[in-house]
Amino acid sequence: MHNSSIAILIPCYNEALTIARVVTDFRRTLPTATIYVFDNNSSDGTAHAARDAGAIVRHVSRQGKGNVVRRMFADVEADIYVLVDGDATYDAGSAPALIDTLVTQHLDMVVGARVHNSSDAYRPGHQLGNRLLTRATTLIFGECFTDMLSGYRVFSRRFVKSFPAMSHGFETETELTIHALELRMPCAELATPYGARPDGSSSKLNTYADGLRILTTIIKLFAIERPLQFYSILAVTLSLVAVALGVPLLDTYLKTGLVPRFPTAILCTGLMLLSAIAFVTGLIQEAISVGRREAKQFQYLSAGVPFIQCREQPGQVVNS
Repeated sequence: MHNSSIAILIPCYNEALTIARVVTDFRRTLPTATIYVFDNNSSDGTAHAARDAGAIVRHVSRQGKGNVVRRMFADVEADIYVLVDGDATYDAGSAPALIDTLVTQHLDMVVGARVHNSSDAYRPGHQLGNRLLTRATTLIFGECFTDMLSGYRVFSRRFVKSFPAMSHGFETETELTIHALELRMPCAELATPYGARPDGSSSKLNTYADGLRILTTIIKLFAIERPLQFYSILAVTLSLVAVALGVPLLDTYLKTGLVPRFPTAILCTGLMLLSAIAFVTGLIQEAISVGRREAKQFQYLSAGVPFIQCREQPGQVVNS
């Protein structure tokens, strides 16, 4: 690890009360790392406090955490990236263990799963939402993490440089998780302490609005990354509705030779046609998705030789 460059990335919006403490804690824990604070239009002196604490401060004018992460990943060069919020709720002392897990196990992402001892640190509504969204992601994309929405993560260079950041706000954690699952990257999760915000500091997360955006992101990525499954579900649903409406009409027709409700018959026909169109759309989109996934895989592989392999010496025995 001592031969690898480490960048600590801290996205910030109005965190003047906590950012100096975060920078100081990470400077003490990882003295050789370069600390970047990306200020997102703060109006409370966050940038000034971060600069005084010794961080490199950059500004992002487009509002939203997703926009900040996009700039961070594009602009900063390093072997290892530590992404953490600037609200002083995550434990800086856990960073070496997260990095060591990434390096020794040859991983691309390690997630700091939050462990808290107070409801003030992690509100029950947020816990429930996190569990529901995590289960939805697991159901769609397979094996997932226990804390999908954690803002404390460590990445390899090839993860960062192959990540197609498209989200705007707090749904960026969902996007990071699904990117790793889609490319079947080697990842891990490590329990880390999670504390409450200090007095005077308030969360920027809106439980319902941001939760809805995260759920929308999951559904959108389901349609993009698993189109055959998504459109097949739609096709089956439409066809079942058409059959349910059409069976009474068919029964009447067989008994009397008459079709008593033409609008319903037309609706059934339209639903079956839409079902067929949805299924064909899924087949076409699946072919496109496979090509896009292959392109993402090539980008992932071309993002640079993993830093672990660069540091290995001839004759070493390395576990993969």
